[in-house]
Amino acid sequence: MIRKLRTRRDDQQWMLDLALNMRGRVQNFERDDLEVPAGKRARNYRMLPKVWREAAVRHEALARRAHAMGARETATYHYDHAIEAYRMAQHPIYFDDHPVKLELCRKLDEMVDRRSKVASYPIERVEVPFDGGKTISCLLHLLPDRRKAPVVIYVPGMDQTKEVFPRAFHNVALSRGMHVIAIDGPGQGSSNIQKIRSVKDNYERAGAAVISHLLKRPEVDPKKIAIYGISMGSYWSLRLSSYDHRAAAVVSSVACFNPNNTIFTQSSPRFKQMFMYMAGYENEEKFDEEVAKGMTVRGCLGKVKCPTLLVTGEFDPLCPLEDAVEAYGELRVPKEMWVLENQYHPLWGTANLGGLDCHDYVMDWLNLLFTGKRTPTKRGAVKYVREHGDGPWGRCDWTPPVKAGQAYF
Repeated sequence: MIRKLRTRRDDQQWMLDLALNMRGRVQNFERDDLEVPAGKRARNYRMLPKVWREAAVRHEALARRAHAMGARETATYHYDHAIEAYRMAQHPIYFDDHPVKLELCRKLDEMVDRRSKVASYPIERVEVPFDGGKTISCLLHLLPDRRKAPVVIYVPGMDQTKEVFPRAFHNVALSRGMHVIAIDGPGQGSSNIQKIRSVKDNYERAGAAVISHLLKRPEVDPKKIAIYGISMGSYWSLRLSSYDHRAAAVVSSVACFNPNNTIFTQSSPRFKQMFMYMAGYENEEKFDEEVAKGMTVRGCLGKVKCPTLLVTGEFDPLCPLEDAVEAYGELRVPKEMWVLENQYHPLWGTANLGGLDCHDYVMDWLNLLFTGKRTPTKRGAVKYVREHGDGPWGRCDWTPPVKAGQAYF
C-alpha cells in the first residue's frame, strides 16, 4: 500500500535531501553555515537524528569527565553542546510518542539537570500549570545572588525549545544584570510530548500563565518583565504582547510576522511538515483553514502597550521587508526597527553587528531601556544597519523605500 503523504509538498522530499547532502542545510538556504555537527555529514533527512546523537554522546562523555575532575567551566561548555545536540537530534522526528524521540528527550532532560550542577549560577526547572493537569515547562536562569532584577521571557522559534537560549557557559543576559526564563510554549519541546498544541490562542494563554508565575517570584522586578521572541517566536511574542499587557517591553527578532504568508507556501517544506505536527494536524486542508489562515500579526499590533523593538534581515524570505514595514507602522507605542543590510534568517554572527548575534544587541537594548539610559519614542526610528557599518546606534536612520504591501525588490 502506498503511504499517503501528509502535505502536498512532501513529494519534494528528494529535493530537501539533495539540499542537505550538498549544502548541509534543510532550510534557510541563504546561509552558508551547516545544520549538521562539525565534521559530520547527513546525506538525507533521516540521517539527521543519528549524526546529532553521535555528537551529543561525544560532548556528554567530555562533560562527564570534566565534571568528575571538578572542571566546572569546561563541563558547563560541553553540557551546553550535549544539550544542543540532543535537542537537534530529537527535533526532526515529528511523530507523537515515537520511542526514539522520547529517549532523546529523556537524554536532553538529563543533560540539563547535569549542567545545573556545574553552572556558575542557579538554573531552575519551572512547571507552570496549564489546561487541567498539564504544565508549560520552563528553564529559569537566575543571577548568582538571586537579587530582584529584570527578567526576560525567551520565546523560542519553531525549530527551537527552551534549552536553546541562553547558553550557561556564556549567558549574555546574566552579564547585563537580567534573569531569563525560556519557555516550551504550545507545540514546542515538553509541550509537544504532553500534546499541548500550537493552535488558536494557546501560546498567548501559556505566555500569560508564565507572566503570572513570574509576578510571584521574589527575584523578579514586576515592572521590568520583557518578552523576547525569535523567528516564529517573533510572531508569538507580538501576539502575546497584544493579549497580555503586563510586560514592560517586547523585542521581536529574526522576523516571521505573518507565517501564513510565506513560511508554509514558498519556503522549505520542512516548515509546514514540522508545524502541522506542532499543531496536531494530519489533514493539510484542515490545517490551512483552521490554523494557518489566522497566523498573522495583522490587526493585533495596535493592542500592544509597551515599548517595542523589531529586528529583521533586509532579505529575510520568511518576512518580506514590506511585511516588517507594515507591522512597524501598526504599532502605536514607543518603537524602533532594525533592518540588517543583506541579511536573511536567522541573525547569528552577522557582520552588521561586528560578528555578534542579535541576542547581544537585544540584551543591550533592554538593559538601556530598563536603566533609563535610552528610550524609544512614539514617533519611532527605523535603522538601516549596514553590513560593515557602525551598528544600530550609529548614523543609520532610514526611511524604507516601500510602503505596506509594496514588494521590496
